Amino acid sequence: MVTVTVAPPETWVYALRLPHDPRAARVARMTVRAALAGHGMREVLDVVELLTSEMVANVYLHTEGPASLRLTAPGDGRLRVGVWDSHPYIPAPFAVPPGDRLLPGPVDGESGRGLYLVQEYADWWGGWPLGQGAGKLLWFEVGGRGKPLRVA
Repeated sequence: MVTVTVAPPETWVYALRLPHDPRAARVARMTVRAALAGHGMREVLDVVELLTSEMVANVYLHTEGPASLRLTAPGDGRLRVGVWDSHPYIPAPFAVPPGDRLLPGPVDGESGRGLYLVQEYADWWGGWPLGQGAGKLLWFEVGGRGKPLRVA
C-alpha cells in the first residue's frame, strides 16, 4: 500500500487590493492573520500583523488613492510584505542609506512610531519608486536563516 502525503508549498503569494478606507488596516491584519495561520507561520504572526497594519494605516493617512498588499513566502521561512500606493514619496527608513536610523517618536505623541517599528522588528526593508505616476512599493521581510543586512 502506498501512502501519498501532500505537503503545503514552501513558496506562495497572496495579493489584496485595498480601497482608500479607514478600515483597510483592519482588513489587511485579518488577511495576514489568515494567511500566516494557514501556512503555519505563527512565530512571525504578531510582528507581521503589527508592521503591516502600520504601513497600511500610513497609506490611508498620507495618500488619497487605493493601495495593494502582497504577502510573499519566497522560501527558507522568510516572509515578505509589500505595500503599494500611488504616492511617489518614499519615507525614512525606506529611503535612507543602509545604517541610517529613525529616532522613536515622542513618548506622549499620538503618531510617529509606525515606521520606527519596521526598522526595529523587520529583518530587511526597502522601497522603490515605480516611475512617473505609478507610485511606490515599500516592503519588509522577516524570518529565515540569520539576519541579512538591511537594504534601503
